Amino acid sequence: MKNYTITVNGNVYNVTVEEGTTSGAAETTTAATTVAAPKAPAKKAAASTGAGKVKVNSPMPGKILNVKASAGQAVKKGEVILILEAMKMENEVVAPQDGTVASINVTAGDSVEAGDVLATLN
Repeated sequence: MKNYTITVNGNVYNVTVEEGTTSGAAETTTAATTVAAPKAPAKKAAASTGAGKVKVNSPMPGKILNVKASAGQAVKKGEVILILEAMKMENEVVAPQDGTVASINVTAGDSVEAGDVLATLN
């Protein structure tokens, strides 16, 4: 018998496989028990404490390469706030409207998911 630990969709299972061959095909029996999966790390706290009314969300999953704006900086609609790398391409995340950056919630090197709040504006 062999024991394996298998993770499926974040759930960890301990599986015991009994090996025995009586004919051309192998007979296997499995018994699965659910084990608590380790918790994912908590989301990083906002780099700046203030939160603005306008949220700038990540359009796709990726990695933050560079933060171009800082809290308190005035920005115009279309101005680059940060650079997001996704699928080996650099994507500019821009201000959706004129305003002042209230908070930058990520730092260079952070991994983000689609829809994560990257920054807020007032």
